Amino acid sequence: MLGTLYLRALDSRSADPILGDRMAEEAVGRIAYDFGRLRIGGDYASAIATRARPLDEWTRAFLAEHSDATVLHLGCGLDSRVFRVDPPPGVRWFDVDYPDVVELRRRVYPERPGTRTIGSSLTDPRWLDEVPAGGPALVVAEGVLPYLPGAEVEALLRRITTRFGGGVLALDGVSRLAVRLQRLNTVVRRTGATLRWGLDDPRALERRVRGLRLIAERGIDRMYDPRVLARLSRQFRLRVRLAGAVPALRRFVWIARFRF
Repeated sequence: MLGTLYLRALDSRSADPILGDRMAEEAVGRIAYDFGRLRIGGDYASAIATRARPLDEWTRAFLAEHSDATVLHLGCGLDSRVFRVDPPPGVRWFDVDYPDVVELRRRVYPERPGTRTIGSSLTDPRWLDEVPAGGPALVVAEGVLPYLPGAEVEALLRRITTRFGGGVLALDGVSRLAVRLQRLNTVVRRTGATLRWGLDDPRALERRVRGLRLIAERGIDRMYDPRVLARLSRQFRLRVRLAGAVPALRRFVWIARFRF
């Protein structure tokens, strides 16, 4: 959580930010933690911002069509997405994460009308009882589902899609190879996190969670705007080109959008 927050803050400091999350920068300044100990930055900040930006864009597009929607932001951590997106007044927005994370959010970010935080593990089915059923729903899950066991991911998505009449699910994921090679991931290794769920093709979720229909997906080779890629290090650009050339690497990291 602190690693991705710091990387979004680093992106906001650049002359030409990808995400421009000023609230992440402010949050870093309020938290008594030595972020330098993570020894991460540069290309990693661009990678995190590049993953988050289309999820923000998909969120804005959905809310432009559904001004009375319910939004579930799963594993919200210290992500300021609700402030970046700035949903219309009729939207009910729920940020969901562990109770201690929710308490930290309340100390770091201001209250926002129409927004509510729920302190719970995502794998506890009882938290969903606090969310009104019915109506169009948007479910956003960034940087959280790969850390859950696969069976828990599928059970969670089934509970959510069953509760609402319809909506959109926007999420990110990694391949099974990425799970096997996770110790090579600097952010994962230095923060002590553990990846558990990998999926080589997002379309496989259509078979595992009834009612899901894939409407958009991007692997590493299609995630980066050419203008963004051009300013990254030569080593990073080579890795992206390699991912585009090797089928097994194209969805090493991916984002996807489903209708349900």
